[in-house]
Amino acid sequence: MGGDHGCVVALAGVKMALAADDAIAKVLLVGREQDIAAARQQVRLSDSRIEVVHASEVLTMEDKPLEGIRRKKDSSLVRAIELVRNEQADAIISPGNTGALVAGSMKLGRLDGVERPAIACRFPSRNQDFILLDAGANATAEPSHLAQFAVMGSAYAHEILGLERPRVGVLSNGTEESKGTDLTREAAKLCAKLDLNFIGYVEGFDLFNDGVDVVVCDGFIGNIVLKTAESLSRAIGHMLKSEISASPLRQFGALLAKGAFTGLKRRVDPEVYGGAALLGLNGVVIKAHGSSRERAIASAVRVAAQEIKHNLNHTLIAQIARANVRLAEPAAAV
Repeated sequence: MGGDHGCVVALAGVKMALAADDAIAKVLLVGREQDIAAARQQVRLSDSRIEVVHASEVLTMEDKPLEGIRRKKDSSLVRAIELVRNEQADAIISPGNTGALVAGSMKLGRLDGVERPAIACRFPSRNQDFILLDAGANATAEPSHLAQFAVMGSAYAHEILGLERPRVGVLSNGTEESKGTDLTREAAKLCAKLDLNFIGYVEGFDLFNDGVDVVVCDGFIGNIVLKTAESLSRAIGHMLKSEISASPLRQFGALLAKGAFTGLKRRVDPEVYGGAALLGLNGVVIKAHGSSRERAIASAVRVAAQEIKHNLNHTLIAQIARANVRLAEPAAAV
């Protein structure tokens, strides 16, 4: 109910997801029953795996997260979170208010040993994808939090991206050990103690150059990276269209290269990725973009199904437990 494009687009995306994956047992549509019924009729969604859960209120983008959760107890977001907490669903997917989703999802409880959850975003690079976390769940963080983000990001990259030994780096303003802040320097020391393929500091040049698989930072920096990348992608697309339309010769050249342009668009299209995973909680939580259209919603359902299939949380609990033992060990005497 909380996305920019309303029920119809969300349900059209669900229809696409169900058609693509027979393994999905059920999708619960949480929101105003009347609105959902009208949208189902419009998109002709009659799949028997659909169940509607009525919620009379909607948390909007304008609602303050904590205040909205407390005030709108029968909102679709709160009700959906309760379904996961009560083990009536395995995952929640929402294109709604990010702050409210993160704050409300804390009701699920953190996985054993996890200090802070983190939003993990998937980005395209030259030849493969990389994971960045935290992309906005925690504006501030401690070194131990970033170390745990590294563990969770590495597990996510291994299970979901299929990388055997993901390269993990702490985002900084240079690769030299003297660079960074007190936070990044201490976080790098902790990451070096863990059973990770830790490559040290990485900088902006490495992100889209196949230089790293898992990028670790606090949510303030991560959210800036995310929104900057989205803005740059749109700007490049706009500039490319403008340059191509500048002359008939360029338009003819673009026609010849149409296949390449289509492939590039597909490669950087955020709708392919569907949404970001909120890692570290008892349940699968996927934050879809507020402007998500049908393909993005379908992709978000696919990502949620992948996490469930890979039993990612079971892996995270085991790896966080091992990491916490290492982190608790005293520093070696020099």
